Amino acid sequence: MALAHPDRFDVLGVTTVAGNTDVAQAARNAAVVCALAGRGDLPIRAGCARPLVNPFRDATAFHGPSGLDGFGDSLPVPSPHSQHAVDFIIDLLTESPVPVTLVCLGPLTNVALALVKAPRLVGKISEIVFMGGARRTGGNVTPCATFNLFCDPHAAHVVFESGCPLSIVSLDATSEVVIGEETLTLMAKLGNKCADAAYRILGFFNRRRVEVYGYSELETTLNDPCVIAYLLDRNLFSGCRANVVVEHRSELTMGMTVVDRLGVTGRLANALWIEHADCPGVLEALLGSLSRYTGRA
Repeated sequence: MALAHPDRFDVLGVTTVAGNTDVAQAARNAAVVCALAGRGDLPIRAGCARPLVNPFRDATAFHGPSGLDGFGDSLPVPSPHSQHAVDFIIDLLTESPVPVTLVCLGPLTNVALALVKAPRLVGKISEIVFMGGARRTGGNVTPCATFNLFCDPHAAHVVFESGCPLSIVSLDATSEVVIGEETLTLMAKLGNKCADAAYRILGFFNRRRVEVYGYSELETTLNDPCVIAYLLDRNLFSGCRANVVVEHRSELTMGMTVVDRLGVTGRLANALWIEHADCPGVLEALLGSLSRYTGRA
């Protein structure tokens, strides 16, 4: 979605982290997706292979061994770059003449370590937009924790307490954006390779939700795409300023987002907590983005 809008986004690079799959496989997946979108030139850097403190637990039980099952295509993948993602982030921010937005769709390990290694970079970050956390809907890994926070709650704690401008696209919002067979049919009719790949991936997700969670309908909530939809049109989403803390000490509630919307703790708001989404608008943004690949070489 982001690469479909070069008029809106100057994508400077892609970094990967241990999350849905191991970090090396995630880097291979990123390379394949960028090549498919016609941006095989983008820097891709693999980062941290495990969380800061807790043992690594991936999500291949849902996403498949590749972390991107359903994709199907096999494209030439460049050799891994020797530079670590943390150093890439530090160098990129240091050298940028303007503040940079970090779009974070996985655990925050790389970003946390960059901020620890070079705390001066806080002023070079215009915004961190992160997908994860929930208040109303509960968790998708434990009753109270979503995967991106459960995977590395200590890294999230570092980032949330860093003072960086922070927008959190929560699963409260993304759970309101559901894609079913009707939208997938429209996607299949777009007639380009990127739309076809998205169609296959989302179809795989729909089937997995039936197989793993027992859903009766072939439909799934859109999590990561909501972040790009938010950056394309913030009016599609609503929320409030709040103090958001990530529980990183208790085993029972590890990774829980504690959202103080009313200021009862007396702690200052540190994030924009995004909790509602316009489903038709987000689906339109998704289809509109994918349609921009039609006719490209």
